[in-house]
Amino acid sequence: MADAPTPQAVIRILNGENVRFMLVGAYAVAGWTRAPRATKDVDVLVATRGIRKAVRALLAAFPHLQAEDNEAVTRLRDPRTGNVVIDVMKPNQSLYREALKYAHPVQSDGQTYSIPSLELALAMKFSAMISLTREDDKKHFDAGDFIRVVRANPDIDLEKLHLLGQLVYNGGGAEIVEKVRQVRAGETLRL
Repeated sequence: MADAPTPQAVIRILNGENVRFMLVGAYAVAGWTRAPRATKDVDVLVATRGIRKAVRALLAAFPHLQAEDNEAVTRLRDPRTGNVVIDVMKPNQSLYREALKYAHPVQSDGQTYSIPSLELALAMKFSAMISLTREDDKKHFDAGDFIRVVRANPDIDLEKLHLLGQLVYNGGGAEIVEKVRQVRAGETLRL
């Protein structure tokens, strides 16, 4: 395996181990924006019972990486650069516990895998945008992704989006639907 894990390599490894997962983050959202953006890591959401297996398989394929286990994510870091190159996200928040139910199947390079449905992708970006612990500069990336997804997809199911927004926090359903309205009206999103 190459030093820098690609999404395709991560997908192939996890599929090979029969791990239930979803590609998330910038690589997954690019399909909904129709305009990729640069990112330094591959993010995957893994079903609870597959987390250890996923981390072991990824470390076996990329033995130079070091695992840092946190409550919400196991980060695989390249010790030479200090950069996180793979995030194995844990479904420990309401939205993420339900996420695999809203999977959108994709086929690429002979591999079948899941990305978030359109509405789930927006809810995940919304969750990151309003997070109390996320760095401000990353919140602005998330807001930009949110705006691009809304602009590129006129057929958002607002009822489903409301339901997923409620999983972010009680009242989040109304807020996320309002943010979609703001984008469609050309208004500025406030973080």
